[in-house]
Amino acid sequence: MLRVLAVDDEKPALEELLYLLRSDPRIRSAEGATDATEALRRISRALDAGPDGEDGIDVVFLDIHMAGLTGLDVARLLAGFARPPLIVFVTAHEGFAVQAFDLKAVDYVLKPVRRERLAEAVRRVRDLVVSARETRQPEPVGSAAPAPVLHTAPAVAPPGAPPANAVGAEQIPVELGGVTRFVPIDDIAYAEAQGDYARLHTKDGSHLVRIPLSTLEERWASRGFVRIHRSHLVALARIDELRLDAGATTVRVGAAELAVSRRHARQLRDLLMRHARG
Repeated sequence: MLRVLAVDDEKPALEELLYLLRSDPRIRSAEGATDATEALRRISRALDAGPDGEDGIDVVFLDIHMAGLTGLDVARLLAGFARPPLIVFVTAHEGFAVQAFDLKAVDYVLKPVRRERLAEAVRRVRDLVVSARETRQPEPVGSAAPAPVLHTAPAVAPPGAPPANAVGAEQIPVELGGVTRFVPIDDIAYAEAQGDYARLHTKDGSHLVRIPLSTLEERWASRGFVRIHRSHLVALARIDELRLDAGATTVRVGAAELAVSRRHARQLRDLLMRHARG
């Protein structure tokens, strides 16, 4: 279960965020701080206690606009630690998403915070924390074993990596905590636009790549990926259900329900019909 620190200099917003976090069964504890100085003091104490210490912090839910140090300033400071907590930004401002993901944020949640959106952020954090804990190996007695690699950053495609549409490219390279891994494109259910980045969703988690969604749309069209919304590119074969309700169209992809824009709805229905006959 996760140990959380929420940071916001607006007390009502902080209390609402803490209420939502504490109602999530995956959260073991959720404490609040009303400024960056207090937050850094608590984080420093947690780091001194170690990852399994009583005061440990797995993730910081961090506002951006605060008096004094901003949330981005706090994230830059934490980047200097060997094993900093994960960061999820919670803000009313859309314009800082690229900076946030450059600072290895796990997620970027917009205010007003919706319960289901926050739950998705918690899921992403939990996946990374569980992976990090499983990666730790006990040191052999009497030997100086190297420190384990902790995967505490969202996956980002490394600069200079081969393009996702290279001849024979069945995988896309992503970087996770300094380690390059190769994710099979066939494992990707859908991609979500996040500024000039895209988040790739698989059954095992998600990976952030430094590629715009429009570029992936062009590269992966021949692999059965279709644009259903300005924010989503979906593998046609992964669509489990198409719903029409009061003029609104949505698709279910695994546990995710995604909106389909009106301009894409007719084309999507036609493609699904052809796919079903196919």
